[in-house]
Amino acid sequence: MPEGHAGNWTLERPTGTVAELHAPVGPISRRLVLVNEVDAPTLVLGSSQTGVEVAPGIDVVRRRSGGGAVLLRPGEVLWVDVLVPRGDVLWEEDVSRSTWWLGEVWASALADLGIDAVVHRGPMEPGRWGAMACFAGVGPGEVLVGGRKSVGVSQRRDRSGARFQCAALLGWSGHEMVRLLGLTPVDEAGECLESGAGALSVRSGPLLEAFLAHLP
Repeated sequence: MPEGHAGNWTLERPTGTVAELHAPVGPISRRLVLVNEVDAPTLVLGSSQTGVEVAPGIDVVRRRSGGGAVLLRPGEVLWVDVLVPRGDVLWEEDVSRSTWWLGEVWASALADLGIDAVVHRGPMEPGRWGAMACFAGVGPGEVLVGGRKSVGVSQRRDRSGARFQCAALLGWSGHEMVRLLGLTPVDEAGECLESGAGALSVRSGPLLEAFLAHLP
């Protein structure tokens, strides 16, 4: 596992399947950034999603953080986990405010690449399909470009700290999500998912570099 540092953050690039990369990392004792590579197309369900029947032909994994399903495809998402220990100056007891700073980091990174982005600071707005598909709704700290969600953020908190899981879209197919999740009515759901999410016209390397440069 190659390691490095970005300011006072430890940077790691873990290897393994999507399921392995979602496994618990143990007590959070330091600031840590995990840059995860997607090895195969995988549909990741939120911790509270139960009774979901997924169409065959794709790996399915359940993460420990909340929210709707996220479709991970190699080369179509920059997946970064950010871990903050409890008691750190970045720690925020208010769950609804705890992701604001992280959203600002993503927005600043996108600004460096010439993209105007806005951090959602309001309450969760799931819409009709947000409970099923992450990018169909918007939550606190998530990032929108041109009114479309481009960076999703979920979190898992325990006694030691918080693990924020970030997905920056580099490619997107709302209609594929509709097929996998069996959403109906098909046309309406497909239009909602296509119009609600926005793939970023950037490469993952420069975006990651800018993201790391703006970490507090």
